[in-house]
Amino acid sequence: MASLKFLKVVVITLLLFLSSNLYASKYVLSDDGLIDKRAIGKIEEIGNETSAKLNVNIYVYAKSSLGLDSNISTKDKIKYIKDHESQILDSLKKPYVLLTMSVEDTHVNLIVSSSLKDVVEKNEILNGYVVPLLASKDKNSTFAKASAAILNGYAAIADTIAESKGIELESSIGSSGKVAGTIWRVFMYTLIILGILLYMYAVLKRKK
Repeated sequence: MASLKFLKVVVITLLLFLSSNLYASKYVLSDDGLIDKRAIGKIEEIGNETSAKLNVNIYVYAKSSLGLDSNISTKDKIKYIKDHESQILDSLKKPYVLLTMSVEDTHVNLIVSSSLKDVVEKNEILNGYVVPLLASKDKNSTFAKASAAILNGYAAIADTIAESKGIELESSIGSSGKVAGTIWRVFMYTLIILGILLYMYAVLKRKK
């Protein structure tokens, strides 16, 4: 009887361990439930190939919130986030690229090893592949947008480094990520132009 109870405990413990580690990722340091399991699987695939072929490690650290006080000043917020990111960097294997995100704190950042600063351009990745999906005004949830933005940015980083070395990654998601960013920018530019035209029309109408 005692042995049967012991066996049950072992089985339950094993199941809990497997369920908690089934989607564990070497490259997703934290996801806070923001990244879809399928996206984590793809990130793992890209990360493994990037590490093996390019000798570069790309990491993701995503949080719903960093737990900052709502009344914290911008200066203190920036300092806290920098200190927090600095602690994460201490445990990373060089050369690395770290994509960080905190949704409620409206924070997204890209930190690159010194040897990759001339290869990976921070603003190009964030503005071209990450921010457009995060900022999109659609029916998708924050979860879906954050998940897509992180995967999009991660894949773009890997492709950028691979291109600089003249290597093509089998795990690449191709140009689809850039297309999403381009569509968003075209949409925003269209809104701006329409806004200017409407403003000019209103001014001319008022003069008449």
